[in-house]
Amino acid sequence: MYKQILVAVDGSETSSRALAAAVQLARDSGARLQPLYVVDVPLMSYDVPGYDPSYVRDALVEEGRHVLADATALMTGAGVKGTTRMVETDLTGDDIAHRILLAAQEFNAEVVVMGTHGRRGVQRLVLGSVAEHFLRIATCPVLLISAHCAVPAASPAPAASEPVKDPS
Repeated sequence: MYKQILVAVDGSETSSRALAAAVQLARDSGARLQPLYVVDVPLMSYDVPGYDPSYVRDALVEEGRHVLADATALMTGAGVKGTTRMVETDLTGDDIAHRILLAAQEFNAEVVVMGTHGRRGVQRLVLGSVAEHFLRIATCPVLLISAHCAVPAASPAPAASEPVKDPS
């Protein structure tokens, strides 16, 4: 099956679900997993007096460290091998989807797992803007995890309250 799996994470609930699915897929196939967090630098480029974008960048990097530490803990608990990675977009027109694509190519990912909606603004009607854009430019298979499926990594599977009865 897969030997190299990249999962895009951003700390959102849907991202946690994508991470849980990627960890399961990596465990089942014996693949290496690379959780990827992208710091979106262009969002911080405002020309406002007294505004220092380095504070926002530092906060996003710190958040990324926490998200990736959680990913490492989940991978370790599941016996999945791999390393986390944090990258930044740049001011030359780079965007999150292209940074994910570049990271996937550098990692030689055979599949990219990501949530349909992340933490960027209001949710789109069908797909989040990053997921939709990435799906259009991807050069490998993409597994999209909806906010309405998969159990998040931190939650145990719900237990059945009653045994299943035979319909006959």
